[in-house]
Amino acid sequence: MGHWFERNIVEPGKLPLLLALASFVLTFLITRTITRLIRAGKGPFRNVSSGGLHIHHVVPGVVLTLVGGFGAIASGRDSVAAMVFAVLFGTGAGLVLDEFALILHLDDVYWTDEGRKSVEVVVLTFALVLLTLAGFSPLGVDEVDADERQDRAVFVLSLAVNFLFVLIALLKGKFRTAVIGTLVPFVAVVGALRLARPGSLWARKAYRRRPRARARAGLRAYHHDRHWDRAMRRFQDVVGGFQERVPLHPGHGPDGDGPEDGGPPDRR
Repeated sequence: MGHWFERNIVEPGKLPLLLALASFVLTFLITRTITRLIRAGKGPFRNVSSGGLHIHHVVPGVVLTLVGGFGAIASGRDSVAAMVFAVLFGTGAGLVLDEFALILHLDDVYWTDEGRKSVEVVVLTFALVLLTLAGFSPLGVDEVDADERQDRAVFVLSLAVNFLFVLIALLKGKFRTAVIGTLVPFVAVVGALRLARPGSLWARKAYRRRPRARARAGLRAYHHDRHWDRAMRRFQDVVGGFQERVPLHPGHGPDGDGPEDGGPPDRR
C-alpha cells in the first residue's frame, strides 16, 4: 500500500490534489451535519449573524478558496505550504458548493427542492476530481500513446472527436454525461449516440418531424428518471437531510432556526 501511494500519488505530485479532495468532502459532510443540528435545534451550534445580517457559510468559503487558490499558485507544487493551501482551498470549495443553490438562485433555498442542486454539484465535483486523481485526462488525452502524440494531426483529430461527442451529449440535454465524458470519453460516446432528452435543443430540432422518435425519447426519459431520480433523491435525503422532521421551538420559524423576534424564518 505504501509503495502504491508513493508511486501513484506522491511521485506524480498528486498529494495536494488528494488533500484538497479529502478536505472538500470532509468540510461538506461536517457542514451538513452542523446545519442539520441547527435546523433541528440541537447541539451548541447557532446561525452566525452580524448587525442583524445573517452570514452564510459561502462567505468564509469564498475567502478560503481565494486564499488557498492563490497561495497554492504562489507556493509551488511540492512544498509544505502547497499542502496547507490545498487544504484551505478544499475547505473553502466545500463551503461554497454546499450553498451552490443559493448562488444559483440568489435566494436562500438551502432546504428546498432547489437546494438539492448543491448536493448534486458536490457529488459531481467529487467524481470529477476523483477521476483526475486516478489519472484521467480531459478529452481522452491519456489514451493517446507517445507515437500519436508526435503526430499532431492524429492528436488534434482525437481531441476534436472527443470534444464533438461531449458537445452532442450536452446538446441532447445530458449535462452530467457531458461533464463526466470530458474525462471518460466512452461516457460521452454513449450519451451522444443515445436518444436526446425531451425539451433539449437536439430534440427540438432533430425530432421536430419525427413523432416516433419524440415518443421513444419521452418514454426513455420517463423510465430513466423514474428509476434514477428516485435513487438520487434518497441519496440526497440521507446526505443533505432534506426529509428530516424538524421540531418547532417557541419563537422559531418552521425550519427550527428562524429569528426569535417573529421575523421571516431563516431557511438555514
